[in-house]
Amino acid sequence: MSHDINFNEHTGKHSFFSVQEKAWHGLGQIVSDYPTSHEAIHYAGLDYDVAKTPLFTTGQGLSIGSEGMVQTGTTLSVPDYFATIRTDNNAVLGVVGKDYEVIQNRDAFSFFDSIVGGDGIFYETAGALGKGERIFITAKLPDYIRVGADDLIEKYLFLSTSHDGSGSITAAFTPIRIVCANTLNAAMHNKTNTIRIRHTSNAKQRLEQAHQLMGISNTLSLQMEALFNTWSKVRITDKEVKQLIQAALVPNKEVLQKLKAGEEDELSTCFVNMCDAACEYAMSNETQQMQTTKGTLFGAYNGVTGYFQNVRKYKNDEAKLKSILLGGTASIRTQAAFNLCTGFAKNGADIFKLN
Repeated sequence: MSHDINFNEHTGKHSFFSVQEKAWHGLGQIVSDYPTSHEAIHYAGLDYDVAKTPLFTTGQGLSIGSEGMVQTGTTLSVPDYFATIRTDNNAVLGVVGKDYEVIQNRDAFSFFDSIVGGDGIFYETAGALGKGERIFITAKLPDYIRVGADDLIEKYLFLSTSHDGSGSITAAFTPIRIVCANTLNAAMHNKTNTIRIRHTSNAKQRLEQAHQLMGISNTLSLQMEALFNTWSKVRITDKEVKQLIQAALVPNKEVLQKLKAGEEDELSTCFVNMCDAACEYAMSNETQQMQTTKGTLFGAYNGVTGYFQNVRKYKNDEAKLKSILLGGTASIRTQAAFNLCTGFAKNGADIFKLN
């Protein structure tokens, strides 16, 4: 898989750091101790400012407008639109509207600063993608979600923001199963694990108030631990695992109707291969052979999440980040799998019966 981590030509380093762990693709800085926010920004190569500057274009052909005669090549101002640029190298990061407020990288870190460094909460990774238009930060929370005796899930806070106008600031609670580095995101009981903040005039103030995520994290940790332990005791057959995976990965109503009609020969090769790969992971991967996962509903859920985390190929790291953590295909299918597992725990295989 190709990487999309920013390379800073001035420093000769990739914009990424990780504590004690090998960084993505062996790139970036690996540090031995948990850093302060100031150190993390430096290690990750995020110590640059972003400016919003007027946007211009050039006139094409001879025309008469409100400003009189316009010659070819004349510089024209683009009203109500601006370019965002890095002030250290003048790289253009994106085009934004007049109400867009730049949130500097150090301001993004300020969201965590009120809680990081206390009670065992530490910065663990940070980096920039592309030209530096998207940055991400993870902070590790203390303790674990424990499934059974020895299946541990680490708890993280994840924050991503962009400088190109492509999306909101996103802060989320992100549990990751240690044995396979598998992200187990899910919204429970119609409550999200994510806070989204628009890049508007009051975005910085709202960012500072987003400490409510800690409350969400504490609540979700307890709920997930209870639920996953329940799922680890619910038995599910290989046939039912396949049915659950197919239902979770189904891309549209047309495919769903073919599944309901038993017309599996009519399914696309792409969909069949995707389901087969997820089923193979669910049933055969070594991380799926633990007591908590083998033949259990918890294992079926990990089959879907593990497929997207550890098997599926992505164009680059940014595409993977968007798919898994920023509301893309992986997060949508993972949520579908979560809902199906919830239904199976209550009603068994009846959830697969055709209406």
